[in-house]
Amino acid sequence: MYIASAAFLWGVAANLGRAAFTGRLLAQGRTLRPIDPLILSQSRTTFSFVILLLVLLLFRGRKSLRLPAADLVRMFVLGILGVAASNYLYYLAIQRTNVATAIILQYTAPVWVLLYTFVRGLQKPTLQRIAAVALAVSGIALVIGIFSSGGFRLDSIGVLASLAAAFSFAFYNIGGHSILARYDRWTVLLYVILSASLFWLVVNPPWKIAAAHYSNAQWLFLLAFSLISVLAPFSLYFAGLQHLEPTRAIVVSCLEPVFSIVIAAVVLGELLRPLQTLGIVLVLVAIVIVQLPDRKTQQEIPLVEPME
Repeated sequence: MYIASAAFLWGVAANLGRAAFTGRLLAQGRTLRPIDPLILSQSRTTFSFVILLLVLLLFRGRKSLRLPAADLVRMFVLGILGVAASNYLYYLAIQRTNVATAIILQYTAPVWVLLYTFVRGLQKPTLQRIAAVALAVSGIALVIGIFSSGGFRLDSIGVLASLAAAFSFAFYNIGGHSILARYDRWTVLLYVILSASLFWLVVNPPWKIAAAHYSNAQWLFLLAFSLISVLAPFSLYFAGLQHLEPTRAIVVSCLEPVFSIVIAAVVLGELLRPLQTLGIVLVLVAIVIVQLPDRKTQQEIPLVEPME
């Protein structure tokens, strides 16, 4: 229930992002000036960091947040190459294509993690895992329209951004697995969004933000968006992990693309062609297969936690 609720909130966030990029945030035909994917990514990490820092200091104290310098460096790398990159690329993909394409391609991250373990010799390419990769690749081809009668119609930058977001997401999981095993998830989340926030301050400093002249309504939306897309769903997701095995948690979190696509169809009118729908189903099946333990070794792929 907790993880399903978190998946629903992430689905809502994906559609709010799409609405923000297209200026359709307000009801009754009114519009709000579109928000750039960069400021959406920057504000959600910055607001989330400030709020989470205050909460952790209040309930846990300063000592609980101290980490060795070597691990701080690792978390900063994860925050920049994992969180900041995947967030921006994901929202850029939503802006350039649609919610369904962006989220389903990013959700192939477990497949790329699996391929990495093959190359490194960490896991053997069993029939189950090879089938998962084949399903995922086939699903991707159907989603982006390679086999459609009208040819490839999607924005190429958006598709590439979606795949790059998946690779970045996979990097976060590969690089962060050992850190997540040694530290509290909230502490890890705090430091990775801190590093992402600092990175965005360099890329998009305060005077550039001020020059954009965002309205009070837009800033209020950005604050609410950080709560809906980061703090609230992560609270639910972490609570759910206490009651579910990692594999089951991942299977339940696969509801996120389902929620996102259904909401996009109902609210934003983003309807899918039959072949795209089939492709999405294939990718979701592949993700579930990837996360299932191998029948012989009972090994699982490391838990992939959403970072949308």
